[in-house]
Amino acid sequence: MTPTTDFAALFVAERPVLWGICYRMTGNAADADELVQETFARALAQPPARTDAPWRPWLVRVAMNLARDHLRRRRRSPYRGPWLPSPIEAGDALPAYEIPAERGSPTEGRYELLESVSFAFLLALEVLTPAQRAVLLLRDVFDYSVRETAVALDVSEPNVKTTHHRARRAMAAYDRDRCAPTAERRARTQEALERLLSALMADDVPALEALLAADVRSVTDGGEYAAAHRPVLGRTRVVKLLRGLIRKGGAHAFPALRTLNGLPALVIAFAPLGPRFAPRGVMRCEVDAAGRITALHGVYASRKLTGVA
Repeated sequence: MTPTTDFAALFVAERPVLWGICYRMTGNAADADELVQETFARALAQPPARTDAPWRPWLVRVAMNLARDHLRRRRRSPYRGPWLPSPIEAGDALPAYEIPAERGSPTEGRYELLESVSFAFLLALEVLTPAQRAVLLLRDVFDYSVRETAVALDVSEPNVKTTHHRARRAMAAYDRDRCAPTAERRARTQEALERLLSALMADDVPALEALLAADVRSVTDGGEYAAAHRPVLGRTRVVKLLRGLIRKGGAHAFPALRTLNGLPALVIAFAPLGPRFAPRGVMRCEVDAAGRITALHGVYASRKLTGVA
């Protein structure tokens, strides 16, 4: 280890880049925190041969290797109930810990940085293999060249091109209905959430039915807490689910509108109801062009909420 390396300054300078990569690779803020820590632990224990050269390429390679290994382990391990991404504080601008723009505004890649932390994008990434996910993020979000991507992932350039082609083909369904968090989409989402809250508080079933799309889908990631362990499909069933939740804990729930992952969401605090019930959670939705809710996502697992103050 060269004595001239200021690891504290290196951590401050490079953490935003590494965290942004690891969050998009895993979809989990807590996992990103741990992977970044592990990356710097390896830098301290086994630094690169040349510490006088720029550190970022080496750090990105280590972080990417760790993130791909983490994804492989996660997909081999059973998960109780549906898996959803971890919400983070991100509004119409990038959060303080996010990657600074270096080559355009905010990137010249296929997907902008804010879009690439949206729930819709993170969920779409789940169909990719760890290798495809890594290549797509470096090429289409962080604007790496084929050569830079090959160096970062320690693969050949032809391998990068083939993997990138397959990843883009797997993302075709997302690309047909790009879900970038535009101002218009934020306004529609906020209005839908406000109408949802109003209808639930008034137990207004016709208003709920009018707000929900016929094929609405409700998915809950409860983690260690009581939750629906399978997606609930269809307007009638989702209305029944929501009314049941309100009857159980509505009087003890304190919702607040916040902007997470680029779109409005409800951050809900709950009065203590027992060890099986989450103390807080996030409810968010996807909304169609007519303002109807097509999907509801509830995140209550404590490990998924470390990115929400």
